[in-house]
Amino acid sequence: MAVEEPARNRASSGGLLQSLRNLAATLVAVLQTRLELLVAEIEEERVRLGRMLALAVVAVFFLSLAVLMFTMFVIVLFWDSYRLPAIAGLAVLYLVIGGVAALAARRLALARSRLFAASLAELGKDRERLTPE
Repeated sequence: MAVEEPARNRASSGGLLQSLRNLAATLVAVLQTRLELLVAEIEEERVRLGRMLALAVVAVFFLSLAVLMFTMFVIVLFWDSYRLPAIAGLAVLYLVIGGVAALAARRLALARSRLFAASLAELGKDRERLTPE
């Protein structure tokens, strides 16, 4: 009987060691999945920001061109009678629009971003599943 007990202890410790290895492998797999999700989110955000930047550059260029043409039209239209008030009025209008846009950009810059929302949600679900009830 004394011979059988060490064999049983070896089997149970081998089973325990195997269980720990399986647990470690599962944890590594979960961590790898979460990191892959995080990398995918970063890549999606990078592509989205690139598109936004390209569209913003095109929009600013053509809107600036339109504002320039509109300004020239108004100045030529009022050239003989009210050219200085027309220039001043357009300058004030552009200043107000620029100020409103700057305030909106500042408010947007101060707002918090939810860049890794999906990753955080998945990690929260993992924690709920692993927490004993």
